[in-house]
Amino acid sequence: MLVECYDERGAEVYEIIIKQIFQDLVLGASVDDLRAYVNPDDPVFVLAIKMRKTSRIIKFDDVAKFTYDKQRDVTSILVEDENYLPNILKRLWMKFSRDEIYQPNRFTLELDGNHLNLESLVIDDPHSNLQRRIYDAIFRILPEGFKNIKDLSTQDIVAVVATDELIKDAWIEKCQEYIDELNKNM
Repeated sequence: MLVECYDERGAEVYEIIIKQIFQDLVLGASVDDLRAYVNPDDPVFVLAIKMRKTSRIIKFDDVAKFTYDKQRDVTSILVEDENYLPNILKRLWMKFSRDEIYQPNRFTLELDGNHLNLESLVIDDPHSNLQRRIYDAIFRILPEGFKNIKDLSTQDIVAVVATDELIKDAWIEKCQEYIDELNKNM
């Protein structure tokens, strides 16, 4: 972790703030490295965070078996991994009303009609979930009032420039330097 600031005490304070927020959100183990630049004289906050690799996305057919009964015109879904049941229900409720989903027991779901196409539906995306949690941390870290935000994130690096003024090219360049630095340290 590197926090750059002309004021050494200010850098220490921001490092403590960042560590505390990461601890509160249980992000420490999910982040490889971090670069921050703070300058109160030129109100800017640049933050780049390198995410650790996550597990692969989980599709519906990875955790459930689908069968279609033509006579009844019903698709039955047998959930094989109970850990994903909340995600499955959440995704199904986004597509169908709760009344359209019949759950005769804990592991079985039924839908009227042929819905075998749901097998490829993404149930869990750990990369997106981690990215969302890191953005949450960033918005807690940013100084209040810094509403002008430029997102320069890449695949595994979440990076932002924030200010309460117009964003300067030099700040974007600083952020890009951090991104390049974090990519080299892979």
